[in-house]
Amino acid sequence: MADVARLAGVSIATVSHVLNGTRPVRPRTREQVLNAVRRANYTPNTVARSLATARTTTIGLALSAISNPYFGDLLRSVEDAATEAGYTLLLADPREEPEYELTVVRRLQHRRVDGLILAPSAQPHAALEFLSDHRVPTVLLDRLIQAGLDQVGSENVEPVADLVGHLAGRGHRRIAMVAGHPGLATTLERREGYLLGLRRAGLPAEPGLLVGGRSETEAARQAVHALMALDQRPTAIITGNNSMTIGAMTALREAGVEVPGGMALVGFDDFPWASLFSPGLTAVAQPFAEMGRRAVELLLARMTTPDAPATTVRLPPTFVHRESCGCPRRATNP
Repeated sequence: MADVARLAGVSIATVSHVLNGTRPVRPRTREQVLNAVRRANYTPNTVARSLATARTTTIGLALSAISNPYFGDLLRSVEDAATEAGYTLLLADPREEPEYELTVVRRLQHRRVDGLILAPSAQPHAALEFLSDHRVPTVLLDRLIQAGLDQVGSENVEPVADLVGHLAGRGHRRIAMVAGHPGLATTLERREGYLLGLRRAGLPAEPGLLVGGRSETEAARQAVHALMALDQRPTAIITGNNSMTIGAMTALREAGVEVPGGMALVGFDDFPWASLFSPGLTAVAQPFAEMGRRAVELLLARMTTPDAPATTVRLPPTFVHRESCGCPRRATNP
């Protein structure tokens, strides 16, 4: 910084104000400093800065969806919002394993992240206790639980109930669901929505029609094959996430069952090429871009006012009406 100041003919404090945006600087002086930075090939020492300020300008993101290629919009929105605020994002995948989740949040805390965004596992108690003990500002993403923390996610219950109602309106009376990883908040809420939709439609909840797909493609494929082996098959299937939708479609193709003629199929989570399937996939699309942005906003606010009351944000998803439910291509959204 001293070299830059000499080249620019200004004080070291002025260089600091230009680089850190801590005080307005005249445009001509600012340009002099930036030219000197380029001539000196100067890079700020972020390690030294973090020692001086007790901030690292990094945010941790612990999200098992990192391994799900369909969640690119969510990751991108978190990173874009963090970058816009001047933060670098550190990513980690807790693998839906509570013990490894604790390991992940410990590693991020050891790297002195200024805050953490976490999609909690089915048993996040140890990780949350660690974050609380170390006073790490934390926002929960996607999976909303009773934890007294800021959190943001989409509505789950009513959208799934609406999917059931839409299928029932098409005349289906045996509607199955392939549910996600056991114990996850999103799995529990989407199961609740499925059962609510059945009650509203006056349909019985048959245990054999509610199967587990563990939020994974292969597990969902096996679950749908089990549904196909029932004496009384379902006539429609709801999948609890996009990975399981792929598994369900694979199983139906292997079983020689056409969609929607032999089986109606709708899913929670849309993905970029869902419209390219034949037929196009009817799905509930989560507002990933807004979820990621709001999570970063909540975290920045929490870092500024650590004692403020916790905030929960529920965002409405969008019903994307295509043909896999048995409706014609240009049908109007219900």
